[in-house]
Amino acid sequence: MLWDKIARPLLFKLPAEKAHYLSMGAFDYLLAPKLIANKFRSRYQVNDPTLATTVFGLDFKNPIGLAAGFDKDARWFPELAALGFGHVEVGTITGQGQTGNPKPRLFRLPKDKAIINRMGFNNDGADGAAARLARTARSSPDDVLGVNIGKTKVVPVEEADQDYLFSFERLFAYADYFTVNVSSPNTPGLRKLQNKEPLMRLLSSILELNQRLAADHEVDPKPVLLKIAPDVTDEQLADIISILREIDMAGIIATNTTLSRADLKTSDSEVESIGAGGLSGAPLTVRSRQVVKQLHDELKGQVPIIGVGGVMSGEDAWQMILSGASLVQVYTGFIYGGPGMVRDMNRHIASKLKSRGFKSVAEAVGAGE
Repeated sequence: MLWDKIARPLLFKLPAEKAHYLSMGAFDYLLAPKLIANKFRSRYQVNDPTLATTVFGLDFKNPIGLAAGFDKDARWFPELAALGFGHVEVGTITGQGQTGNPKPRLFRLPKDKAIINRMGFNNDGADGAAARLARTARSSPDDVLGVNIGKTKVVPVEEADQDYLFSFERLFAYADYFTVNVSSPNTPGLRKLQNKEPLMRLLSSILELNQRLAADHEVDPKPVLLKIAPDVTDEQLADIISILREIDMAGIIATNTTLSRADLKTSDSEVESIGAGGLSGAPLTVRSRQVVKQLHDELKGQVPIIGVGGVMSGEDAWQMILSGASLVQVYTGFIYGGPGMVRDMNRHIASKLKSRGFKSVAEAVGAGE
């Protein structure tokens, strides 16, 4: 109620990017005392054993995670985890630091419960993120950290492999899992890496480095996931499925933002005035769920899927699980729904599990409506 009636209306009066950093700066300051952070955790965490799940070898206290894009520089991992997320994925982090695209580059479409962004992977680079994570203490040992890595804009597509490998090596010690992002629409040429030959080469190189670093650190290799766009062609999706069958990827994240502007409630003139960028939020609900279901059916449930895109409510998250997602991520839904959204989603899922007679999230994955 406080979020819907007061906080969100006030924040939505500010430019989107300014509101983001202002609100997170205040939240970071508020949670600095450990006692207050613990109170937030107890308020927002849903402690229901049916929500706990194990995916690609990692234990998650619940299936709802925060998608990459919200915490680009790994600044707020402990604070965000305190809001009840089962995992937090930071990034996208690039090999070199970069300022991203010119501002303004983040826009709300309230009529559609959507966002358009053309941020352009603005971040301090892998070295900066590694230094920040090195001095960031986890507030709970069961908090799961994902690290999303992408290509530096100035690096030619032909040299992308080395850029990804640099980030992977620098961040290896801090990540519980990695996501390889080849699907953002805001880095020129990036989506070319979704084609079979360059994608196979990139993923094979990362998995080889993963094995070497694991041996050097005397730990298990880190789960490596691939994040794809909702705009993949049937041919690209078939190639991605073929690659997932050929090499040992831990999982796939479906989907990133879309370039489509179809069927929006916001006027065409307003959308055109915003310009280029990836669209996220409610307009993706159906498409992202379709991609998740297709992946689950084609792969026969053998490759775990994180479903993301248009997850705006507990029922959206539940339907994503029934479509084949082992875990679910939110981003735009969190912007519109506020801090209580994760708790409400988890309560809804726990209720649905019980009403359907499922003893765990894993039993519901791909079960259909």
